[in-house]
Amino acid sequence: MFYREAGDFKTSYRDDSQTFPIKFDRFRYYAVLLVALAIVPFFIDSYWANALLVPFLIYAIAAIGLNILTGYCGQVSLGTGGFMAVGAYACYKLMTAFPDVNIVLHIIAAGGITAAVGVLFGLPSLRIKGFYLAVATLAAQFFLIWLFNKVPWFYNYSASGQISAPERTVFGIAVTGPHTEAWAKYLVCLLFVAVLAWVARNLTRGSIGRSWMAIRDMDIAAEIIGVNPLKAKLTAFAVSSFYIGIAGALFFAVYLGAVEVGEAFGIQKSFLILFMIIIGGLGSIFGSFAGAAFLVLLPVLLKNVLVGTLGWPTDLAAHIELMIVGALIIVFLIAEPHGIAQLWRIAKEKLRLWPFPH
Repeated sequence: MFYREAGDFKTSYRDDSQTFPIKFDRFRYYAVLLVALAIVPFFIDSYWANALLVPFLIYAIAAIGLNILTGYCGQVSLGTGGFMAVGAYACYKLMTAFPDVNIVLHIIAAGGITAAVGVLFGLPSLRIKGFYLAVATLAAQFFLIWLFNKVPWFYNYSASGQISAPERTVFGIAVTGPHTEAWAKYLVCLLFVAVLAWVARNLTRGSIGRSWMAIRDMDIAAEIIGVNPLKAKLTAFAVSSFYIGIAGALFFAVYLGAVEVGEAFGIQKSFLILFMIIIGGLGSIFGSFAGAAFLVLLPVLLKNVLVGTLGWPTDLAAHIELMIVGALIIVFLIAEPHGIAQLWRIAKEKLRLWPFPH
């Protein structure tokens, strides 16, 4: 009843198969975009940008990338942090080697380099799967972190071993460096999120996405009906790594500004993004956003309530956060494997029928 579907007729197959077939959903989507693009930039400050909005947008890109690989194609990966590091270091080397090139092109190129690395480490998926593939990607995580630590060329022989983003502008506005305004960071990340989410949604609804899902559901049956497992798995690794590489480049250049690979892209980063898609929902673009929002907002909320209001120690609040995340993962895996996205779908179906029970 909330949706008011009466009179919302479909006169073509294209109308019936669009992403938001219900008019109310389309209006809500456009309203969210309008608020995000035209209103939030005028009110955002450094706290909201650095604590909530910018990390949420960057983690959403990484979660979409991992969801393409794990949720849509069924290939388990524990190397997300390492691939984010590839994107960050590729962006750094491009920024220092080609200072006159636009930073947006550097970020996209960093995603392309990460895609090539992802395909390389995705080759074992042609022979192994499940737990064995997870261990292989975990080995990639440790190898990449070791590589960026031990080869001085990657951090331009800096004595500290850190990489720092030089100041770069887009249309004369600084988007990297210490003088970047909060709204500029936010808008750059928002534009990348909007474009990449739109591309991911269309990829997963097309022939490529259907081949990924066929491999995920039963790879032998998929091969029998004509799906090429080599092409499907490697394209999933390439697209996933491209997204994760862009997230790593934004995380380094726009968000942090300076990183040390072991601290910023360690194994905890891989698990964090994996937890995002488990809680948000495997095989769902919306679930990637929901999981990223939940795990970005939860630490801030707990810190404000437990430390700021109740006066508890900071380390105790951090341990409680880990306990809550672990309990939620167990609950979602047992009670609702499709995560917050499935709960949202059920709620929408109820609202479509309310106040009638069926």
